[in-house]
Amino acid sequence: MEKRVIPKFADEADEAKWWFDHQDELLEDFKNAAAEGRLQRRIGARPNAAVPTTTIRLDPADIEMARTLAEKKGLKYQTYLKMVIHEALLKETQSA
Repeated sequence: MEKRVIPKFADEADEAKWWFDHQDELLEDFKNAAAEGRLQRRIGARPNAAVPTTTIRLDPADIEMARTLAEKKGLKYQTYLKMVIHEALLKETQSA
């Protein structure tokens, strides 16, 4: 079996769409790997372990708006907010 190639993504929305669009194929890959005894458990630091956590207070209406918009994109609202903040920062950096 050929190893599936996961492409580079332009942003998190692009990545979320790819994973959603390929979920049936990925499930088959997983089932085949399990049947062939190729599943492995990795122990160690998570890839994002060095990313700091930030807490901010948001208006409940803004959170609800983010939930609604994120759902339309198939994302969790926290992921959507992170993406929106990142894009806004890039835009500000480019216009500065």
